[in-house]
Amino acid sequence: MQADAVVLLGAGNMEVPPTWIRPEALIIHCEPALKPGVATCVAFDLINKQPHLSFLFWKTKSDHNYMLCCVFWVSDIEISRAQTPKPVDQLAEEIGLLPEELEAYGRNKAKVQLSLLDRLHSQPDGNYVLVAGITPTPLGEGKSTVTIGLVQALSAHLKLNSFACLRQPSQGPTFGVKGGAAGGGYAQVIPMEEFNLHLTGDIHAITAANNLVAAAIDARMLHEATQSDKALFNRLVPTVNGVRTFSPIQISRLRRLGISKTEPTSLTPQEVSAFVRLDLDPSKITWQRVLDTNDRFLRKITVGQASTEKGQIRETGFDIAVASEIMAILALSDSLKDMKDRLAHMVVGTSRSGGPVTAEDLGVSGAVAVLMKDAIKPTLMQTLEGTPVFVHAGPFANIAHGNSSVLADKLALKLVGRDGFVVTEAGFGADIGMEKFFNIKCRASGLRPNVVVLVATVRALKMHGGGPNVSAGAPLPREYINENLSLVAGGCHSNLKKQIQIAHLFGVPVVVALNVFKTDTRAEIDLVCQIAKTCGASDAVPCHHWSQGGRGCLELAQAVKEATRRPSNFQFLYPTEKIRTIAQKVYGANDMELSPEAKSKIDYYNQQGYGSLPICMAKTHLSLSHMADKKGAPTGFILPIRDIRASVGAGFIYPLVGTVSALFRVNRPVTMSRAGRKRLPAVSPACPRGLRLPFFYVASVHIPKPGFDLLRPLEERQPLN
Repeated sequence: MQADAVVLLGAGNMEVPPTWIRPEALIIHCEPALKPGVATCVAFDLINKQPHLSFLFWKTKSDHNYMLCCVFWVSDIEISRAQTPKPVDQLAEEIGLLPEELEAYGRNKAKVQLSLLDRLHSQPDGNYVLVAGITPTPLGEGKSTVTIGLVQALSAHLKLNSFACLRQPSQGPTFGVKGGAAGGGYAQVIPMEEFNLHLTGDIHAITAANNLVAAAIDARMLHEATQSDKALFNRLVPTVNGVRTFSPIQISRLRRLGISKTEPTSLTPQEVSAFVRLDLDPSKITWQRVLDTNDRFLRKITVGQASTEKGQIRETGFDIAVASEIMAILALSDSLKDMKDRLAHMVVGTSRSGGPVTAEDLGVSGAVAVLMKDAIKPTLMQTLEGTPVFVHAGPFANIAHGNSSVLADKLALKLVGRDGFVVTEAGFGADIGMEKFFNIKCRASGLRPNVVVLVATVRALKMHGGGPNVSAGAPLPREYINENLSLVAGGCHSNLKKQIQIAHLFGVPVVVALNVFKTDTRAEIDLVCQIAKTCGASDAVPCHHWSQGGRGCLELAQAVKEATRRPSNFQFLYPTEKIRTIAQKVYGANDMELSPEAKSKIDYYNQQGYGSLPICMAKTHLSLSHMADKKGAPTGFILPIRDIRASVGAGFIYPLVGTVSALFRVNRPVTMSRAGRKRLPAVSPACPRGLRLPFFYVASVHIPKPGFDLLRPLEERQPLN
């Protein structure tokens, strides 16, 4: 806005928002092959050698001086690669880790040993901040970028110890329409490729562990169908060096059967039969295979068709890997022992007599725990400005609880110390991710948040205020590009107000973070902040982290710091009547309606002793209701509960709401070429989630790279050059 001439490098036919440039300024397009400095010199030379351009400036500039601003076209991945991360061992030293507590995976990332919790057990926890959001458009509204921008502002600019705790992205969305989850612009985790692809192999470990259980189920049913009790017993309890003994897992199974014997030869034929036969009902097996790839043709498959399987044919299917119960267990465990116990209690199906069959009954829980022994350790990375990040676990919020791991949060809270900040993120809208964070994750961890940051965008608020539908890959309707205060106000008084009220149900103060897009006008931004405060937010501020990094989130950081000083009267939402309470208080329904199958499942789970478990609603993320097309804050509807299932190992019951599927809904894949960029301008760069989204940035932006050392007083800590 201060420049007399603006040089656009490699922007092609991209339209520059009029709010960026003074009306009388000259716009010069240069070839993308030119480097920024060269392009500026070319523009300078052009102005001086062309009489009509020279006249334009000499007429208005008596001192023959003018300001040039060079703006050039670049992608998130180019920004990521332009910054050299600090070596991970240096980062670890800054945050107070000992060398023996680190397991390096190359130069840029490392696993952190859980023994750190024992060493810092007397250290007071820091401030605990949750980033949630309003009901999003299909494009997402930028919770990850806000999380990263906030910790960069706290650490790099306010010089406060801070940590981000994020989920590991699945390859399904990464290679689909959504793209990666490292953030974007100047608010991202680096290196982006390592964050989005493989990382340290945790999801692969989950895939292997999950499919080991699936293989054991089918193998067990085959052997039980084709062998006698004696043959099964000899396979399960073989003679080794002339001695036959039960394993600890087998002794646990005997105890559950009411058999107190520990000597294999002392079992009666009836006890042997009860011990060796799980008698799984093939029609009631709930365990599926998983794959971390979008492969829609594996949603339903038939197994057992080889002649060697002797007619043991049944229908099953594949879920996306992060939908596995093992992923939920990884995210909710607070120790290796806790994870082992949860894995043992995973229910894989029902016997013909109606009893639950667990992974421990199959005898595989120990093997599964071995496969997961490294995955339980959080992965340490850093943001573009050098702030530490724990990346760990990645359950989806519509079919699981949608939060990063308990262990990552606990480790980070100890590392930052009493005056530090840990910022963690909940998936999708506050009605899903935040509700599950409070009712499921906080129950499991015992942690209590100090403040909720509620992310909103003008785009999403316009949609909830009555704007047309937003679709990934399609151009944004003009209502989302042009100023429209009535749509913004409608979305604020419906969805934003409702999501603030949901947070207040749990007694936690709310700060609204408006993720500013380049098409947002000052009037729209001011209107959102004003209405948010009248709706009960302790503060509401615009955020420019995508284009400015931590500097663009300073106002949010100050608001969060102030909100943590307010009293937080945290409380859980329900003791009993869990589903109805969530339906009425969170979603705004008049009541719920249980299908006959759901009613029978409630009776069954109560009979099995699972009635005390918290609820993890499997619901669309595109609406507060079960109807994805109902925007704003719908009321007066009946919430249909189609089915109810259990993740006993993870520790929750999940009702299926409406038509939502427990399977992962596969995204439409996109093949990107150089020409393919032209198909993506509808995805606003204020919420970049992919590897390829282009955007503008000003060449003169400075990126600080501070670190912090927990062992030094705040005033003695020096930022790194």
